[in-house]
Amino acid sequence: MRAQRVWKVNGDASIGQLQSRLDDLNKRLGQLESQHPESWKLEELRASALSLSREIDDIRCAEATAALSELLRK
Repeated sequence: MRAQRVWKVNGDASIGQLQSRLDDLNKRLGQLESQHPESWKLEELRASALSLSREIDDIRCAEATAALSELLRK
């Protein structure tokens, strides 16, 4: 039985682009936490940061899986 990938990866976004967006979000989170620690916007930014980090992880996993598959074919 062959293993199948169950996650979807956004092929248009590179890890570098996503990491840059995540860095910007984290910077904004830090600013907002110090200025308005009870802001509703914090939860929204945290959710966005988590989503981006998951997408980065998915891309890295997909790349590692592809590389491993290629090695196993040899």
